[in-house]
Amino acid sequence: MNETRTTRETETQGPETGLGAARALARLALLCIAGAVAAVVAGTGHWFILLLGLVGLGLAAAGLWWALAHRGFARLLGALLAITAPVGVLVLYAVSGLWLVAVIALAAWTAALGCARSALRRLRKPHGMHTRTVRAPRRAVLIMNPKSGGGKVGQHGLVERAEALGARVILLDLDTDPDPVALARQAVAEGADLLGVAGGDGTQALVAGVAAQHGLPFMVVTAGTRNHFAMDLGLDRDDPVSSLEALSDGVELRVDLGDVSGRPFVNTASFGTYAHIVQNPDYRDAKAATALDQLPDLLVGEAGAALSARTDEERLEAPQAVLVSNNPYARADPLTGGRRERLDTGELGVIAVRVGGAVQAAELALLGERASGLTTLTSRSVIVESDEETIPVAVDGEALLLPPPVVCTIRPGALRVRVPRERPGAPYVAPAVDWYRVIRLAFDLPRHHRATPTPDKDQEQSDD
Repeated sequence: MNETRTTRETETQGPETGLGAARALARLALLCIAGAVAAVVAGTGHWFILLLGLVGLGLAAAGLWWALAHRGFARLLGALLAITAPVGVLVLYAVSGLWLVAVIALAAWTAALGCARSALRRLRKPHGMHTRTVRAPRRAVLIMNPKSGGGKVGQHGLVERAEALGARVILLDLDTDPDPVALARQAVAEGADLLGVAGGDGTQALVAGVAAQHGLPFMVVTAGTRNHFAMDLGLDRDDPVSSLEALSDGVELRVDLGDVSGRPFVNTASFGTYAHIVQNPDYRDAKAATALDQLPDLLVGEAGAALSARTDEERLEAPQAVLVSNNPYARADPLTGGRRERLDTGELGVIAVRVGGAVQAAELALLGERASGLTTLTSRSVIVESDEETIPVAVDGEALLLPPPVVCTIRPGALRVRVPRERPGAPYVAPAVDWYRVIRLAFDLPRHHRATPTPDKDQEQSDD
């Protein structure tokens, strides 16, 4: 039975020493904000000019929207506005003598954000995923894409190095349109006790599905172009050779595996704007040009399927884009790169974007994750629907057409992943700043929260 109770940060947030550091940083953040306000007050005779700084940022975002959502002359004007608005503000500040005020205020605000994020981080340091020591495999099979990542397999001599460690290597012959799933299943039938991939996230997901089906460990060699899954596993994406150390000195992680209409995914299933763009055969050779050509029709709703999505608790109507991720991203701001702190929470992350025009585009630029056009949540399942016969879906970067409804689910702990014992680790992603929480922490104010039947688990998974 749930109950409401009053508590203080000291009762739920770890050792007093860590809490003391967090409180000191929260107070320093508020002090920096006071400094930023003081700098602005110093220019009280030029309030209008100071306000133009925010207006300039909004105009730049609006200009960017026009450049993306229109063609021809409107696109040209939008691009010019996106460039000239911030430049004009900087020139105005310099001419009016307010550049020093602006620099001090910006520096103080930046320091405030840094202190606030550090304070919130210390309330709950990220828990590393549990690992266990395992014996080296005897019949490891690695499937390698020789062209992935611009030819990293050959550049780093991965075939020879893997074979020297006792692994069997299957090189994909891309001229024959190979099926990684069939090759992985054949390897299992022949007695493989580990499956691995040196290639892109799409190939990794397909082979990972076979490994999970047969309860075998899976291994990632960072030979792809981006390797988002490898990054969140803590692997070194700049050194594919180091991934092979998992064959001789590895530990094992239990991670979740996403599923979209029966197809596994390790990173994301994307619907809407991006999914439509990647369907174009010209996209791989001319990404920017293809995107600019298609975006106007997609953003204003004149092309593409109208979508709706249902999660465990909410219904999302007519989003322009829906991103379903295998575990939630640490930050949901679509204007910045995303990373996942954990891959074993047993939940999908959902990010839905709906920008109806230049005003909402400006709001997104100013407010980021808190913008009204951006919805973020978690769910065990997501159902995407449309009136069209098929829905374009980008699954780990691979373009698919699936009949609606498209059902995304997650399989908690389904995948055993073997990684090197020594690895860089996933980079920390600073949390979004909740200023109400920072103030509460700084002054040790009481807070109310709901306790659940499993408080220990919730405390581990929750930031609050």
